[in-house]
Amino acid sequence: MTQEPPVIVLVRGDITRQHVDAIVNAANSSLLGGGGVDGAIHRRGGPEILAECRALRASHYGKGLPTGQAVATTAGRLDARHVIHTVGPVWQATGSDPSLLASCYRESLRVADELGARTVAFPAISTGVYAWPMEDAARIAVETVRGTETAVEEVRFVLFDDQAYAAFAAHT
Repeated sequence: MTQEPPVIVLVRGDITRQHVDAIVNAANSSLLGGGGVDGAIHRRGGPEILAECRALRASHYGKGLPTGQAVATTAGRLDARHVIHTVGPVWQATGSDPSLLASCYRESLRVADELGARTVAFPAISTGVYAWPMEDAARIAVETVRGTETAVEEVRFVLFDDQAYAAFAAHT
C-alpha cells in the first residue's frame, strides 16, 4: 500500500523556533557547526548537538559526512526531538548535480522514518553560501518530498526571506 505524500507547509521564519519532531540542518561535512542555518541550529540547540556530532566524527564519519547523506543527533535545547544533519552540494555553473540535492531531502526523510518523526522542518538546502539558485532548489525540494515514500505526515519548509518563500510557493 502506497502512503500518502506528506502535507507540505510553508513558513516564513526561523527554523530554530519550530516545534516539530525533527529539524533538518543544512550542515557542512565536518558536522562541527558553521554559518547560516548550521550555526543558528548549533547556537540555539546548545553544546549537546556538537557533542553528538563530535562522537559521529570519531566513529562513523572520520572524513566527514558525504554530500547528499543524512545523520541524526539530539536537538539539544531546540523545540524538536532530533536534528537531522545533511550536507548539500555546492552550486557551480557547470557540473552541479541536482541528484545530490534531491538526495539530501530523500535521505533526511529516510532518517526521519527511522526516528519515527512525523513532522519535519527543512530549510532551503544549499541556497545560502552554497549558492544553489533558489528557484531550482525549491523545485527539486518539493518534487523530491512529493516523490519520496515516507511515514512523515508534515514537511515544513521554513524559509528565511520573501524570495525563498515565493520560490517554494510557486512549486507547492
